[in-house]
Amino acid sequence: MAPPNNRRPGFSKRAQYSIFASYLLGILGAIVGLLLLLISIFDPRGFSALRTIGAEATAPISKTLVEIGSVTGNAAENVSAYFNAASKNAAMKRELEKNRIEILEARSLKQENERLKRLLGLEKEVPDAIGMARLISSTSSSSRRIATLGLGSSDGILVGQPVRAPEGLVGRVLETGPTTARILLVSDSQNVIPVKRANDGLPAFATGRSDGTVEVKPINLGDNPFKGGDLMITSGSGGLYAPGIPVAVVIRQNDTGAIARILANPAKVSHVIVQPMFQAETVAAVQAEQGVGVDGNGTDSEGTEAAGGGE
Repeated sequence: MAPPNNRRPGFSKRAQYSIFASYLLGILGAIVGLLLLLISIFDPRGFSALRTIGAEATAPISKTLVEIGSVTGNAAENVSAYFNAASKNAAMKRELEKNRIEILEARSLKQENERLKRLLGLEKEVPDAIGMARLISSTSSSSRRIATLGLGSSDGILVGQPVRAPEGLVGRVLETGPTTARILLVSDSQNVIPVKRANDGLPAFATGRSDGTVEVKPINLGDNPFKGGDLMITSGSGGLYAPGIPVAVVIRQNDTGAIARILANPAKVSHVIVQPMFQAETVAAVQAEQGVGVDGNGTDSEGTEAAGGGE
């Protein structure tokens, strides 16, 4: 005969002891609760003392549980922060790059505004200026140093006219088209400019070296009076360039004169003004006397370039 499916826990002593203990604990709990209730009703002061004792007894356990909860919460936050750090860093880098670009743009605009203000001030100082325009391009790798100006013959630009910036002389018009013109820069080796030292008027010639500098030679050869820091300006000789335009600053002596740094670097100059020739009649008379006829492209009848102010 098969044993019954539903066996009583009484067959197991361990189960019986467990049931008995649970009953006993339940009864004791009820009795303790009833006693506490009676004490709180009939002796509130005593109940308060018991409550204080109970709080003191359970304080270490409560404190430990709170600390465990705090550590667990901090650990969760640290883990979350660790996994979010990469995305936050990437976002911060993007924001930093954006701010850096905006700062650079603001600085560039500020510098451009300052250059335009200086150019407007120069235009007021030169009331006979023919026009103001941007340098479109300039050569850097070629042996010649020529720039393109955004003005042409339709704007009144003529071959030989000086081109200058607030910093100093840029060059002279070499060829003209309807809307653009080619500028022979001061640094070109074919450009010879009559200059003088600003502090005492010592006459000299400045010849381009095709590297952003000019070679300054005194008219009286054999005497080398130049020293570092001397400012060279146009002298007005030859009738092409008006006197007093800054050209270069001497940086060192050489065997025949000095090497000077050009003040108006085309790589840094954005806008320029075009002036009429200082003494156009004198230039025309000299060219006629030499049998040179300059056409609209800046070349003479033999196909050579028009002479500069000191050539």
